[in-house]
Amino acid sequence: MNRRLVELVDQGRSALGRVWRPAERRLRKALDDVVYGASYFGEGRDPNDRAFLSGYARYDRDTSNANAAAYLVWRSFPAATSLDVGCATGFVVEALRELGVAASGVDISRYATTHAAPGARGHIRQGDLRRGLPYRDGTFDVVTALETLEHLSPPDVPAAVAELARVTSKWVMCTIPSFGPNPNGPGGWFQVKVRDDRVAHYESLGSEYTGPVPYVDLYRDALGHPIEGHLTVASFSWWAARFTDAGLIRCDHTERSLHPELARLGLTKYWNLYVFRRPDVPEPVGERDPAAIDAVLRRFGLDRRVAAPDDAEAVARALLAAPPA
Repeated sequence: MNRRLVELVDQGRSALGRVWRPAERRLRKALDDVVYGASYFGEGRDPNDRAFLSGYARYDRDTSNANAAAYLVWRSFPAATSLDVGCATGFVVEALRELGVAASGVDISRYATTHAAPGARGHIRQGDLRRGLPYRDGTFDVVTALETLEHLSPPDVPAAVAELARVTSKWVMCTIPSFGPNPNGPGGWFQVKVRDDRVAHYESLGSEYTGPVPYVDLYRDALGHPIEGHLTVASFSWWAARFTDAGLIRCDHTERSLHPELARLGLTKYWNLYVFRRPDVPEPVGERDPAAIDAVLRRFGLDRRVAAPDDAEAVARALLAAPPA
């Protein structure tokens, strides 16, 4: 498998990808199997040594932060139905169904969808966001794409975001590694997103630089591949503009209300949050009984998480400096 050839196809620079579609599909499928196959999800790995490789040393509901994600969706969105795009083995789907949400999931990985979590079996399917999801318009109240969109190459992002907007009837929630200032919470950085020897260069460009970072400057894993399969590294403003182009409106108040929760769960450093709505619906009002919240936190073991003091401080500073929502 010529991995570089597949990357050229993804970036729209290969004549083969334009004129020989059957071959392109086979190349893409092979790349998906290589990058997001069994080893990516921890099979055959020593769980105590990730060895600077992409993927998980082990993969379960806690280490994947699926319990935290499901809790945040349940708490924040009055949703009866949900779709998790890039669901992997469906841990978020499983957790949300335990909380009474009719959750579904879709993922490009054949390995992941055929090794579904017990509570997600029958509710997740294989699909490619780049080619259209196998659902009708407006099927789901809330659509999530958690640590997913950065796995697409920049030319694929606009159509993918438009697809998220198509299948939701109300809201979209994403976490996407980003850099630069964020109007609704702590900003992002370049470390472990671009090559170490290029960090200073990108920092010198200031807030006017929005990206995406060129492929040659992306951070690499021990095998020389873009870390975690991340192909699009861009600023908060660049990503937000893609959702605006798709007709969605950013939910400033909702994002700001979620950042203290992210800090409490120890996720501030890892999840760059975005929440959007369709123009014809209001921001979500997730009103949950405090006793029910405490029960879910205990059920998922989230009550044992301890926030890093610098995370809480970063959120407090960001919210204090945030412009009016």
